[in-house]
Amino acid sequence: MSVERVERKDGSVVWRVRWRQGGRNRSKVLGRKRDAEAFDAELRRRKRTGELALLDAGKQPLAEFGEEWWRLHAEPNLAPATLELYAMLWDTHVLPRLGAVPLRELTPELIHRFRLDLEAAGTGRVSVRKSLTLLHGVLQRACEWGRLQSNPARVVPKPSAARARSIRPLSPETVEAIRVALLSRGLPRDATLVSVLAYAGLRPGEALALTWGHIRERTILVEASVSLGAIAETKTRKRRTVRLLAPLAQDLAEWRLRAGRPGEEALVFPDSRGEPWTRTTYQNWRRRIYVPAAEEAGIANARPYDLRHSFVSLLIAEGQNVVDIARQAGHSPTMALNTYAHVFEEFDPAERMSAADRIRQAREQVRFAAMQPRLFDVA
Repeated sequence: MSVERVERKDGSVVWRVRWRQGGRNRSKVLGRKRDAEAFDAELRRRKRTGELALLDAGKQPLAEFGEEWWRLHAEPNLAPATLELYAMLWDTHVLPRLGAVPLRELTPELIHRFRLDLEAAGTGRVSVRKSLTLLHGVLQRACEWGRLQSNPARVVPKPSAARARSIRPLSPETVEAIRVALLSRGLPRDATLVSVLAYAGLRPGEALALTWGHIRERTILVEASVSLGAIAETKTRKRRTVRLLAPLAQDLAEWRLRAGRPGEEALVFPDSRGEPWTRTTYQNWRRRIYVPAAEEAGIANARPYDLRHSFVSLLIAEGQNVVDIARQAGHSPTMALNTYAHVFEEFDPAERMSAADRIRQAREQVRFAAMQPRLFDVA
């Protein structure tokens, strides 16, 4: 490193600082000697502390770094559904407002203004929160890759998360009423899918990724999930086993027989072409098949995902501990306790009942209720 005096053709004097970095010669021209000496001293300090490589860090525009982040981090590590969401947020909210800004110029104040701009444009609270979360993640990777020294998004508050409603598990009688409504329309596949969601506690994507090889003698193996029409990892990226309750085992056996005894590799719930469901297929099923059946059973604002809470409530009614319940539901014990605390509090050990017996009881009750009009007509 050195500082040298340079006379220009017009007679003016400037000062050039020379140094070597990354195997090549570098230089910078400054107008005053003391500025050049201060810059040279800073270079020497950075060399001693191993920070010389950070000298040019942060000049890259956010849009350019975002492409690198997408290629090297997002695509190899994130689920297809998450990639789709992030692409929408990035293209709609982040790029138009911050894409041209160099990384080093992204300050907490600028990111706070970004949040205010989104809110002023009428962007929903959830989208604002997710956009800030995405930006925070991208800039955190920039820090880890040596492009930034600190993450300016870290200190910018996000909108509060929407208040989660208390879950209300559907009773087995309600589940059976939904199944009866589907069976009465000649939809045994859909009735069986409801059984799997409610009596095995699978997430919809996990249920749609099941093959017949996953249905074992006493358990169901959960190791995949359908995402955007493709088989991917589960939400937690872990495999688990779930108890196969006797009534559910019967439902699955009857469905397999109706489906023509498909092989072990075949999907339990394929689409009309024998392929995994796409998002559109699932949304159409929910709107056209599940919701009308749920409304017939007296359930408003029905979501197939809510059926899995019924399985957890059955396990709680058996008196199982939170660790085992969490494992079967694919939760951590802490999350399971936070989500189902009010259900645990309502549990009376004196009323303990096996999940299989509770389902059988509900089936008998619903079947008897369904027969009443016919008995009355005969009389």
